[in-house]
Amino acid sequence: MTISAKNFRELRLERMRRDFGGLNALKDISLTIKRGEFIALLGPSGCGKSTALNCLAGLLPLTGGSIWVDDNRIDHLKPEDRGFGMVFQNYALFPHMSLRKNIGFGLRMQKQPQAVIDAKVEEALALVRLTKQADKLPGQISGGQQQRVAIARAIVVEPPLVLMDEPLSNLDAKLRLEMRAEIRRIHNMIGCSTIYVTHDQDEALSLADRIVVLRDGEVRQVGTPQELYARPAHADVAEFMGYRNLLKAEAETEENGRLSMRVGTARIAGLAVEPGNGRDVIAALRPEDLTPSTDGPIAASVISAEYRGRDFYGLARTQDGMELWFRSDIPVQPGEALRLGAPAERVLVYPARAA
Repeated sequence: MTISAKNFRELRLERMRRDFGGLNALKDISLTIKRGEFIALLGPSGCGKSTALNCLAGLLPLTGGSIWVDDNRIDHLKPEDRGFGMVFQNYALFPHMSLRKNIGFGLRMQKQPQAVIDAKVEEALALVRLTKQADKLPGQISGGQQQRVAIARAIVVEPPLVLMDEPLSNLDAKLRLEMRAEIRRIHNMIGCSTIYVTHDQDEALSLADRIVVLRDGEVRQVGTPQELYARPAHADVAEFMGYRNLLKAEAETEENGRLSMRVGTARIAGLAVEPGNGRDVIAALRPEDLTPSTDGPIAASVISAEYRGRDFYGLARTQDGMELWFRSDIPVQPGEALRLGAPAERVLVYPARAA
């Protein structure tokens, strides 16, 4: 296997900023990405993920800051001069070209010798497991296969960095799972760095070495999937990482980081993410950690529930109108009265100002 990323040590973003008129879409983004890292940019729509990717690709100029590959500043370069590979959400394949010609397009633009183009295209086809489909047109293959062609076209030029903008969003659930594994396999084989934009936390957790969570153009947290899943630094990060229940609470006592608080008429306990939270706090719980039990501190009535194979996920409402997402091992019905609770170690507590 001769396709591999061109040698480089790191990509650095130094106070990268992008404005659209009076809108500050990216606010002084600084990040260092090492060779071989898989980085996921995660966040809700409008948080700046795709803007950051387009600035890296050279499709949007920076308003401020700089982009460096090792000791070379590249933010002034045209997209084609940066040498990055890009995989778009809609694949952007040429419909009139065979898969073979689509994959070789970048090499032809580089005016590589035909023998080199042929060899690298065959290698790329083998890497994405499409050798037998090479002479078909994009319209004659499935969406998942088209995505593989787009990846092959991006990597065949041996880029130091591959940029992927929500590449799996147009695929069905089964194909998304299959393509996740393919993307990670290819990334590992060629040794490039990958920056992957997604709003899907499961994609980010399963693919990335590090996740960068963005909100309103700012970096809210950078960490490994394990760090972000278990210990989100802020309440908004927790919400995006699956803590769907963000409950307003009043802190009562704290001892060794364990906080007792009142949520409505109930008392629950949790772990303080920051010391000195103050009286007004936010208790964050994942639905899977909030479950019915006979001694659960929170009384609620089931609004709806759906079966998900081994258990039930539901929405309940307390008497004072607080809505709670929960999980149950046994069937529950709308209108059913429950008592819900969660282990203290699974409840994270944030200052109310961070919500």
